[in-house]
Amino acid sequence: MLQGNCSAMLDLMFLAFPTHPVHQVLLFLGISMVYATITTGNLLIIVAIWGDPHLHTPMYFFLGTLSLVELCYTAVVVPQILLTSLQEKKSITFQSCSAQMFFFIGLGSADCFLLAIMAYDRFVAICKPLRYTLIMTQELCIQLVAASLLVGFLISLMLVCLVFHLPFCDVHGIEHFFCDVPPVLQLASYKTKLDEVGVFLTGIMAIAVPFVLICTSYLFIAVAVLQIHSADGRQKAISTCSSHLAVVALQYGCCSFMYLRPSSSFSPKQDQMLSMVYTLGTPLLNPIIYTLRNREVKTALRKVISHRILTWKILGWNIAGWNGMMQSLLPSSNSGKF
Repeated sequence: MLQGNCSAMLDLMFLAFPTHPVHQVLLFLGISMVYATITTGNLLIIVAIWGDPHLHTPMYFFLGTLSLVELCYTAVVVPQILLTSLQEKKSITFQSCSAQMFFFIGLGSADCFLLAIMAYDRFVAICKPLRYTLIMTQELCIQLVAASLLVGFLISLMLVCLVFHLPFCDVHGIEHFFCDVPPVLQLASYKTKLDEVGVFLTGIMAIAVPFVLICTSYLFIAVAVLQIHSADGRQKAISTCSSHLAVVALQYGCCSFMYLRPSSSFSPKQDQMLSMVYTLGTPLLNPIIYTLRNREVKTALRKVISHRILTWKILGWNIAGWNGMMQSLLPSSNSGKF
């Protein structure tokens, strides 16, 4: 994968980080707060779905899987960004860079295919409601999730091989916060048109293919909704899709601009901001969108939070009662004196 006499022994310097100590601390604090919110929000969704039997349905199974994938997706890059921001030497080896890109692209691609699976689930629920439980079985749901992960990491493996088989001679730094495809591709000493076409086609497999599947599902959904005569029925059908559509728009708006374009249009500063938006913004907004627009998830979250609070109170009472019992059993401070 790596050209041994050219890039294997080189370290890659991240040049996007601010050099002023105050700016470094502000960057660290800002990303830390966003990362903590992402982790908390997605974990709450996972716990709510896992803990409420009413949410043990295919739709919420896919939602919980999406939250888990986005937790792993951000964990691939954000801790490294936080650590690097406080280090004097902001570098990474080419081997570590290729590994980070592999997991980042693999989980990101799986995320896109999961959104396509969720669109298919909504298509079955709205267009084939009487056969929904027969089609969306537990076995099928698990197989679809496993397939999305497998395809995502296969695409990532192809992409990483395409990028890192190129020579990287006299490389000093990357204008980015982590190892993403466009900025790393810009560092290659030379690349042919065939290399760029290969990277572009791989990006199409990861982004455009699931997007076409999503559009196809929603085309059938739109036709089915127009055939519903009841206004309440239409509203209910639309409400089940609105959160998913908002997430799809956010995800594909950023990813398409970032990856489905020629490398000659690469703009370091613009792409740095855009990559931070889809790396942090999408996992941050997903829990907000799904909880604010989903009554069942909000109800489950209230139950989980109230149950935890009650558990803590009971635990506190038990500890206090235990301490009181132990103090009554222990001899007083005056015992033993004559």
